[in-house]
Amino acid sequence: VQLQASGGGLVQAGASLRLSCAASGLTFSSYIMAWFRQAPGKEREFAAATSWSGARTYYADSVKGRFTISRDNAKNTVYLQMSSLKPEDTAVYYCAAGGNRWGTFPPVVYSWGQGTQVTVSS
Repeated sequence: VQLQASGGGLVQAGASLRLSCAASGLTFSSYIMAWFRQAPGKEREFAAATSWSGARTYYADSVKGRFTISRDNAKNTVYLQMSSLKPEDTAVYYCAAGGNRWGTFPPVVYSWGQGTQVTVSS
């Protein structure tokens, strides 16, 4: 299984950024897909998840209303659209494949991507 995240970068507060995660080596539509993030000196935390078809989404309170997770099963890709970015959103963002049950968050993770750095300056 490979999860290749991309799209990170350095932006100013208030800007938007879209992360992508291309998956291979798995039946993509069979997995709940999620994004987590890890800020310097902090534990990895859950950010958002999308159900197998993309019909359902769930967000951590810290990103709700600003981030949107989506997926394209035809392209085996999950996205995280981030808007109104804040300096506290600075972190390495990881995509993850997992979950065998919708409703438990964060979902069980079976595979992690390699992470992409997002830095938000004030």
